[in-house]
Amino acid sequence: MEIVYVYVKKRSEFGRPCNFSDRLAETSVDILPDPTLAAHFIERDPVDTSVQCASDMSEHEVGRGQRFEMEARGVNHVEGGWPKDVNALEMEQTIRFRKKVEKDENYINTIIHLGSLMEHCIKQNNAINIYEEYFEEEQLSEVEDEPPSAKTINVFRDPNAIKRTATHLSWHPDAGKKLAVAYSCLEFQRSATDMSPDSYIWDLESPNKPDLVLKPSSPLVCLEYNPKDSHVLVGGCYNGQIAYWDTRKGGQPVELSTVELSHRDPVYSAIWLQSKTGTDCFSASTDGQVLWWDIRKLTEPTETLVMDISRKGQLENALGAVSLEFEPTMPTKFMVGTEQGMVITCNRKAKTPAEKIVGTYSGHHGPVYALARNPFYPKNFLTVGDWTARIWSEDSRESSIMWTKYHMSYLTSGCWSTIRPAVFFTTKMDGTLDVWDFLFKQNDPSLSLKVCDEPLFSLRLQDNGRFIGCGSQLGTVTLLEISSGLCTLQKNEKTLATAMFERETKREKILEARHREMRLKERARSEGKEEEAKEDGPSESPEELLARAQKEFFEIIDAERRRREQGSAKGPTTQEEDEEEEGKEDLYKD
Repeated sequence: MEIVYVYVKKRSEFGRPCNFSDRLAETSVDILPDPTLAAHFIERDPVDTSVQCASDMSEHEVGRGQRFEMEARGVNHVEGGWPKDVNALEMEQTIRFRKKVEKDENYINTIIHLGSLMEHCIKQNNAINIYEEYFEEEQLSEVEDEPPSAKTINVFRDPNAIKRTATHLSWHPDAGKKLAVAYSCLEFQRSATDMSPDSYIWDLESPNKPDLVLKPSSPLVCLEYNPKDSHVLVGGCYNGQIAYWDTRKGGQPVELSTVELSHRDPVYSAIWLQSKTGTDCFSASTDGQVLWWDIRKLTEPTETLVMDISRKGQLENALGAVSLEFEPTMPTKFMVGTEQGMVITCNRKAKTPAEKIVGTYSGHHGPVYALARNPFYPKNFLTVGDWTARIWSEDSRESSIMWTKYHMSYLTSGCWSTIRPAVFFTTKMDGTLDVWDFLFKQNDPSLSLKVCDEPLFSLRLQDNGRFIGCGSQLGTVTLLEISSGLCTLQKNEKTLATAMFERETKREKILEARHREMRLKERARSEGKEEEAKEDGPSESPEELLARAQKEFFEIIDAERRRREQGSAKGPTTQEEDEEEEGKEDLYKD
């Protein structure tokens, strides 16, 4: 049996999409309410209903997605455009081919035509400033209205099983695409035996694994890029040694200083010096020494300075150095922050070690963990220690000119903004990053951001002033991007900051002069009292005073007793004799 089906639709209409059109609503059914139907409903009695005090919530899980790993590859570009019969590596063949092309009429006409176009563009650029900002004031007003904020860009975690503290950060000097992090356990004799001594260089675009692993002999406490050669880094080790790396040669140190001539305590700070060779650096440690090095010969330090403020050069009396500061614009000066809360200013070019220690600033109750000069006003510098951050002026040594309030948590690090002279950053033990803008607010930070739950120990701002890295106790480095308002120079900010620094410095100078005057008056008063005591007679000891008082007392008693015995022996006296005797007694009493 043959089944035949005849299609009544065209083939082009099969699976055709629906076409909708706008039209007014039409009522299909309209059912009016009927009260008589209420009698047919049956009520439930009793009614069981469950009641939940808490709000209903749905449970769901989110799986952690895999990160996309990026890989860097390079491409070599060579000069092209040569014919097949011309070898680009042969100088004679290329010169011969160039001469042949330059004789061609088409080449000459093309160069003349392009030359006129280029000349027109050059004249146009000379006549008009293509980089001129026509709406600068409007941009500034927009920036001022934006509230200060910061957002997390990336997180770099210590890849080891046993976590260590990220003790120091250093940005790559060229564009800041890499970040060198020193990892070490600073808890004395509490580090595990199988703890890794490695430190890492991270690429900002690939946070899953480090770009380079540095393998020192002892864990690194500090690590610094060379500003002149971005391939070279210097590091200070926990055992006191100094090492340097060349990233082109791998992760092993190129050279290490000898243990006998190195520091005796961990090297908490190492800074590159401004020199022609770019190979000079100096380091500081809690053993009380500052050592100068040339990385081309690390067998021994080129110079040594003992942090003895009595200027006797005795190592047992030296103050432990925790932080260093060196400003390239002032190559002869440097400053050292100590464990005792004191900042020592030094002059490297002085002839004797005693003359190298210029002066001291004392203002903290604990170690000075951070020390940095203002990049716009080098005479003013920032110190971070105990529970406060303080701003100092070189002209006022007795007291800081500005300071923050006393926080509940210990402060661990700090730095100035490289773009705005009135902004600085501090980190605390409770995992908080504070951003201070003293032109906007003095009592509280402009922005307080909870970065992590564990304490923050290190802080470093990129040169462009936009990205900041914070290292924690568990080896987590958080990269933050701060808002444009905090990294854009405000209108008249330099003028206002200058006026504030000068006003506060002048105020401190007046207070110092007043205190000095009061101390001189007190000293003169005490010296006057001593001279009066000398004029009255030689000073007696307490034993001599007691013996003299006892002798005078018994002499008075004996004289009174003798007088009474004589009176009783004479018998009764007349009234005149009694009055005369009473007058003698009154005179005696006086």
